[in-house]
Amino acid sequence: MMEALIEFRNVSKYYTMGDTVVKAADDISFKIYKGEFVAIVGQSGSGKSTCMNIIGCLDVPTSGVYLLNGRNVGEMNKNELSEIRNAMVGFIFQQYNLLPRFNILENVEIPLMYAGVSKSERRRRAREALENVGLGSKTKNLPNQLSGGQQQRVSIARALVGKPSLILADEPTGALDSKTGVEVMALFQNLHKAGHTIVLITHNNEIAADAQRIIRLEDGRVVYDGPASGDTASHNVFSSGRRKADESAGIL
Repeated sequence: MMEALIEFRNVSKYYTMGDTVVKAADDISFKIYKGEFVAIVGQSGSGKSTCMNIIGCLDVPTSGVYLLNGRNVGEMNKNELSEIRNAMVGFIFQQYNLLPRFNILENVEIPLMYAGVSKSERRRRAREALENVGLGSKTKNLPNQLSGGQQQRVSIARALVGKPSLILADEPTGALDSKTGVEVMALFQNLHKAGHTIVLITHNNEIAADAQRIIRLEDGRVVYDGPASGDTASHNVFSSGRRKADESAGIL
């Protein structure tokens, strides 16, 4: 039987705004298994960002249970949340969040510095991570010397360098042109084929269709959970050019 890495059991998250209670997540239940590539999809206000924050241990549910690799995240204090977040989750954001005065090798090393990894080991692992995203020749470049797509690859390498159990990507193509976005999504496909668990947060149906499975949210509730091919909002979004780009982008 497959092992669940992420499990939401009737998870709700409520916020009080004056006299109004906002149900950002409303009785959500799902499981995400190790090795899956899942897109959590919805428009603004659907609850997808709330789910992302809970999955990434940046927030805890108001009610219900969130288990990350079998551990109840809702029972953790701030220090425990920070520890499990740093150990298990690799974050990739729409804005790359690279430090402008550090070269890209140093940027990728940062999570390992916080983890107390020796300088020689973190250099080795950072170089390996950059090689894996096709940037092994640019280790000394500063972020502003790279294209947007290359900077996003650096952020992916940084997410991978700590060997996390989960890659959590928030609108990773949102700041990119469509061609570069296709290349980045091809990289995610290759990461999935290599065995990584990926949760992609997006409002974009075409991007979501690259995933193996879609969880679609509306008004804080799950309205679809199943194969990407079965989600009518994302169905038939592939063009022949997109498929060709995915097949030819052998980055890893």
